[in-house]
Amino acid sequence: MKLTFSPASPFARKVRIAAIELGLIDKIELVPATVAPGQANDEYSKITPLKKLPVLIPDHGDVILDSYVIVEYLNELGGGRLIPGYGPRRWRVKTDHSLINGMLDSMLLCRYEKMVRPQGSQWQAWHDDHWNRAWTGMARFENRPDVLDGPFDIAQIGLVCVLGYADFRFADCGWRKAYPKLDAFYQKMLERPSVKISAPPAA
Repeated sequence: MKLTFSPASPFARKVRIAAIELGLIDKIELVPATVAPGQANDEYSKITPLKKLPVLIPDHGDVILDSYVIVEYLNELGGGRLIPGYGPRRWRVKTDHSLINGMLDSMLLCRYEKMVRPQGSQWQAWHDDHWNRAWTGMARFENRPDVLDGPFDIAQIGLVCVLGYADFRFADCGWRKAYPKLDAFYQKMLERPSVKISAPPAA
């Protein structure tokens, strides 16, 4: 299998953590890809018109899009328990992950607004609104011991990626001081080889 990725992408990190945990990482060829707003990448657009990372290309040639769908595919392939198979917990975990994914989307948009959009065209209120979505999402998980202390699953993996991306791109945001339970959770998660290995490079 091939996985398009960037070391900076929290969505690709999510898949890499899952693949390591499921014992599948050695079966995946990591293919670096660069995608950026406002910049054409015709070759990558042939793989996915959405031009997003990551994409998984299994040996049979089909393209699997979206980090969650890729993790679900790998979880089934590896016989894992990263996504509960049935019952109330399944829907709780999937809902938690959807919130986390939305937080990552908002953080990425904040990054683009400040770093990519030309000076004079930036929309501060829009930026602040998206940052508030991520920030209040962190506040919600600060008070979710069932997630922070629960079994290692797709929600915990996603939360790791949120906090790692906050360190990587928003180092001065103060999330560790504001959310000490999340800080303790992330420090504990860094003891897992999959989390440590997949950490983004120094900004």
